[in-house]
Amino acid sequence: LDAQLRNQMRAEIILLRKKLDTTFIYVTHDQTEAMTLADRIVIMKDGYIMQVASPAECFDMPANLFVAEFIGAPKMNIIKTKLVKENGKYYVTPFGVKIEVTGEKGAELAKRGVEPGEVLLGVRPEHITLAKPGEGIATRLEVNEMMGSELHLHVYTEDETRLIVRVPTISLTKEQREGMTYGAPLNITFEGKVMHFFDPETEKNLLCD
Repeated sequence: LDAQLRNQMRAEIILLRKKLDTTFIYVTHDQTEAMTLADRIVIMKDGYIMQVASPAECFDMPANLFVAEFIGAPKMNIIKTKLVKENGKYYVTPFGVKIEVTGEKGAELAKRGVEPGEVLLGVRPEHITLAKPGEGIATRLEVNEMMGSELHLHVYTEDETRLIVRVPTISLTKEQREGMTYGAPLNITFEGKVMHFFDPETEKNLLCD
């Protein structure tokens, strides 16, 4: 089906389920359909169940790296970095920039007694923001996808790590938008409360049981 008809059909299926008031089992490879139609999602890989949870739980607390990258569009950015602990607080050091883990994520790391070391850091594209020149993480712009209400910016760090950033167009001036061309320098940052942490060997979420 074309995009417009797919959107219409999703709404029709939701209304049909409410009218019939019964259980539906809906199989799809489209994570957007799963997120919008389901009360609970069973995410599978190679015949094995990766996670069973509500759409919000799968998005906010993915059980492992596979779920983290599958749920959300564009998919979650994954960064190899170190988790360090100083004076009872946790920090990550992506690309040489020290960022404190704050909010519930910092408290949960402390509660679980997570040991410092190598981690896979996950940050969703919509949780990355543009920083002032000279601040945050230095990158260069490679691809600028105009999506209407937002831009999908494909940027590369100095060590050639590729990241995707979602920026609402309403938050940008005309000059900023016109300056986002191939090779343009962009500084980005993100808050400690939006981070996800995965074990590099098991790929399990360090904050999930």
